[in-house]
Amino acid sequence: MDNSNNPIDPELFKLMVEQTKDYGLFMLDPLGHVVTWNLGAQLIKGYFPDEIIGSHFSRFYTREAIDRGWPQYELKVAAAEGRFEDEGWRLRKDGSRFWASVVITALRGGNGELLGFSKITRDLTERKMNEEALRQSEERFRLLIEGVTDYAIYMLSEEGIITSWNTGAERIKGYAREEILGKHFSRFYRQEDIDAGKPWHELQTAKQVGRAEEEGWRLRKNGEAFWARVVVSALYDGEGRSRGFAKVTQDLTERRHMQDLEKAAQNIHEFIATLAHELRNPLAPIRAAAQTLQWLPEGDPRLAPMIDMLDRQSRHMTHIIDDLIDVTRIGRGMLSVEHTFVDIADIVRQSLEATATAIEEREHTVEIDTAVEPVFVSGDHHRLNQLVTNLLSNAARYTAHGGRISISGRAEGGNAIIEVRDTGKGIEADMMGRIFDMFVQGRGSLESAERGLGIGLALARKIAELHGGALEVFSDGKGKGSTFTLRLPRAEYVQASAVSASPEAAGRPVQPRRRVLIVDDNADAAESLHHLLQTLGHETYVASSGAVALEMVAHYRPEIVLLDIGMPGMDGYETARRLRQLNAGTPTQLRIVAISGWGQEPDRAKSREAGLDLHLLKPVELPQLIAALAEPDRAEG
Repeated sequence: MDNSNNPIDPELFKLMVEQTKDYGLFMLDPLGHVVTWNLGAQLIKGYFPDEIIGSHFSRFYTREAIDRGWPQYELKVAAAEGRFEDEGWRLRKDGSRFWASVVITALRGGNGELLGFSKITRDLTERKMNEEALRQSEERFRLLIEGVTDYAIYMLSEEGIITSWNTGAERIKGYAREEILGKHFSRFYRQEDIDAGKPWHELQTAKQVGRAEEEGWRLRKNGEAFWARVVVSALYDGEGRSRGFAKVTQDLTERRHMQDLEKAAQNIHEFIATLAHELRNPLAPIRAAAQTLQWLPEGDPRLAPMIDMLDRQSRHMTHIIDDLIDVTRIGRGMLSVEHTFVDIADIVRQSLEATATAIEEREHTVEIDTAVEPVFVSGDHHRLNQLVTNLLSNAARYTAHGGRISISGRAEGGNAIIEVRDTGKGIEADMMGRIFDMFVQGRGSLESAERGLGIGLALARKIAELHGGALEVFSDGKGKGSTFTLRLPRAEYVQASAVSASPEAAGRPVQPRRRVLIVDDNADAAESLHHLLQTLGHETYVASSGAVALEMVAHYRPEIVLLDIGMPGMDGYETARRLRQLNAGTPTQLRIVAISGWGQEPDRAKSREAGLDLHLLKPVELPQLIAALAEPDRAEG
């Protein structure tokens, strides 16, 4: 039965309005006086109908609202726009406040005249209190987070953009809130980590498993690296939608430093114990031999092997002491090398001779493969021999009896390569990065006869670096042997053998006469070089500082400047830059050659940046000096 056209029973509608409990439903006359009052209004506001009908509705408002004319404003807006909606504090009969949702609707007759207003009020106090409690809770949490100083706590968007920043983050990372919000968090990572995609991998891991946790290096605003423990947590709303990430970072630099100190102390303790063991080993037979020699008669056949043993053991002790001295030199940055032309085949041969006894005692098979043609490097013959000898001794020590050792020397592009392989104990993966650290012995226990001092490989790598080269190691793991690869820059020989064959040949090379300016604050060094070059037939001048050199260049117009780097005041780099400026636009290109005691790659890079053509190491060998004056691009030291 369709009742859609049936008129609503007025009495029924009246009952519906009067008996509704959850809403206050009442009418106002055009001036705002209460005309009707339902049960819901009575329950919400506390007034009975006979107490409130005829009263102005402003009595439901707080004093502050009345003073600013808010009730009149509500009616004005409702009359003009048809309705007014608001939430705010209202008063009950007993004076208590409640949070009300209010809708006022203007009632107009058929001619548009204003008949009054209907007003619907709902008590939302409970919702308001819950919202306020939540707001206060969030505010307390925000203040708590912002007040934390020991942890960097901040939020990231899904893309990794920083959206919040607490006091701890500002203290640890160095960025103020206003300069970091809106930036990508990858700026806290080192370049190698960015190149490897580490920041984005962290976010991906957190999204996949809920959190990502690690320890690693991070960067402060000033570029300083610090050791951090990081936890990244993925955030989701109630419907499971991603809302970004929360990140907590703790600065553990001090703890790591303490761990490193503890480890270093442990390594040194083990080193001292091992050193005592290593020194007692040769001392025991030396002392026994000394006592025996007192009783052996002259001509006894046991004398010769006893003397050989004394010589062998004393040389072993000398090797240990030399290594210890070199350790102190490394610690003070004083380990240096002298440069001559060296054939790596000679280094291989002499290193094998030095380790022959150890190899023979353990019955190893040795395979040798060196290039037919000489492969030259510019280096310190003694130090390179020390380096390769340490590699062979290491291979002999850690390869079981009857093992195989192979050594090869070859040219590979611009490098000379010496490679030492063994079939020994190998290197565990977790030791690969530490095997060249000082006082580290990765393979063997304290009681093991195979244990070394833990300084040979550290010295070897340092010597390689001082030659502008590199020493690398590879192993498939425990029990699978090791391969040590030494890479050194090749050097052209420049007839070094002919030049150094005799004093006469060295003193009278066939080369053009040059005008040379020597710049060195060390008077003895400058004067000796001055006399040497004059002996070689060159025209030379001496300047004791960079400032004097600049004045002399303009007057004497030298072709070549031999320039010390470590001068007080204006150093060699700045002097070279200014010399280049003075020489700009002249028809003759000035050659500037650095002669310095500092020869690592950073020092050479600075020389190149300053405009120097060559970087030679003190003391410069005569063949290098001759080559620098003749063909400087072939005389790098």
